[in-house]
This record gives sequence, C-alpha cells and structure tokens, in this order.
Amino acid sequence: MHFTEDIWSGPAPFSVRRDRISAPGDPEDQFDRLVLVHPGACVVLAVDDAERALVLQQYRHPAQTRFVELPAGLLDVEDEDPLVAAQRELREEAQLHADTWRHLVTMYPSPGLSSERIEIYQATDLSHWDRGDFELVREEADMTTAWVPLDDLVASVLAGTATDGPLGLAVMVYALRAREPNTLSRSPR
Repeated sequence: MHFTEDIWSGPAPFSVRRDRISAPGDPEDQFDRLVLVHPGACVVLAVDDAERALVLQQYRHPAQTRFVELPAGLLDVEDEDPLVAAQRELREEAQLHADTWRHLVTMYPSPGLSSERIEIYQATDLSHWDRGDFELVREEADMTTAWVPLDDLVASVLAGTATDGPLGLAVMVYALRAREPNTLSRSPR
C-alpha cells in the first residue's frame, strides 16, 4: 500500500508531502516519510584560461553564514533543461557567457529528505555578458564575485574552510578529472 498526502505548499519553490511506504521485502512493515519536493537546481563551475573559478560570496540565512559558492539556481519552470538553467544563472549572477559547456556530475544533496537533484556543469571559453533585465534582490543584492585559482579552492575544501556542498563536489570532480588524460577537453557534452 502506498499513500501520499500533501502537507504544505506555498510561495517557496518547494512543497512537502507525507508518503506511507513499505519496508523493502516486507510489505506489512509500513511507515511514513516526509519528502521535500524540490524542482531541482544547477551549478556552474566557470573556469577561465588561467585555471581560476568564478566564485560568489553570499549570505545564506538557514545556516546564518556567508558562503563561498558557485553560480547556481533553481530550475524555474517544469521540465526545464538544466543546461539552459545553468546558462541563465551564469549570465544573471556572474554576467558571463560560456561558449563551451561540459556536464561534470549529478548529485542529490539530501536524498533522505529531499527530491532535489543538482546538475553541475563546467563552463569555459568565457566572455562578459549583460544580465539583461534580471535584478539582484535580497541576499543576491549583497553577493560579491571573485576569481580564485582552482588549486586554492581544492585546498579550501580539504581544509574545511569552503563548506558549500555543490562547490566542494564540483572542484573535487574537476581536480580528479584533470588527472585523467583528455577528460577535461573543451568539447561540449
């Protein structure tokens, strides 16, 4: 038996539901799980010709911390292509355009609670781009950007001073793939 009840939905980009499920291999053992239903997100590791990554510094209220992050955002419309969303986020948050895109990795940051799936991309062959009519508001209005050598980002993740999960995974996957011959070529996905 499977039962689903919508618990909450509102102006936030997610909702909450309760599912009644059965234990694997034992249909009589039923229990409830809360699920945060999330539209998904994208993250962009923008790398320039000097092997530096564009990072953002942004305050995140739930953790009450100003994080070093990568450009990122929600999939804004149902069934939005994550690559299209990544291109939009790079333009809006970093005022950059990339001629070359590569999918780095897919992650579920908290699969015990949330359906959120994050697609992480590498963007190269960068140029300045206008953000169009997008306006930075609220926390984004205080966001700053910087170019950081990728080796420094890896060291910060390993030292525990860069603690944003998607940033950590993105730079580690990039660093590991850089050790493999021909894996970080500038060809599209």
